[in-house]
Amino acid sequence: MQNVVILYGTESGNAEMVADDIAATLEAAGIAGKVSSMEEFSVDELSQAQRVVLVTSTYGEGEMPDTAIAFYGALNEVRPDLSALSFAAFGLGDATYKTYNNAIDTLVSTVSDLGASQFGATGKHDAASGQPLTDTAVNWTKETFSIA
Repeated sequence: MQNVVILYGTESGNAEMVADDIAATLEAAGIAGKVSSMEEFSVDELSQAQRVVLVTSTYGEGEMPDTAIAFYGALNEVRPDLSALSFAAFGLGDATYKTYNNAIDTLVSTVSDLGASQFGATGKHDAASGQPLTDTAVNWTKETFSIA
């Protein structure tokens, strides 16, 4: 069974809900997923993980949500070698803002600059679309992980 670490950064809890939805979708396909808040996960542990899913909302005018600020800061300060890391990314945002999904785009850029390789396209949910968040996340997970 594969193991995937699912890290979320959230302001209101929606990104945590998405992380749980992703984990449940993976579990149903026989892939173990461990969900953790970014604020409770050390960037030093990233270099030991093989596959990670980053999930974060964008807060305010394009900022990281509260639970992702320290994690993002540590990535930039510690600058771990992530060349062995494979990651996927899913963002939550509102397309009526100019900074739509800026937080996930910033995280993707940062971990890529540290050597990590992204698999699949970055998933993005638009709160203004009226599409259910769970449906978007589950469909993205199935496509990204090639789950029927």
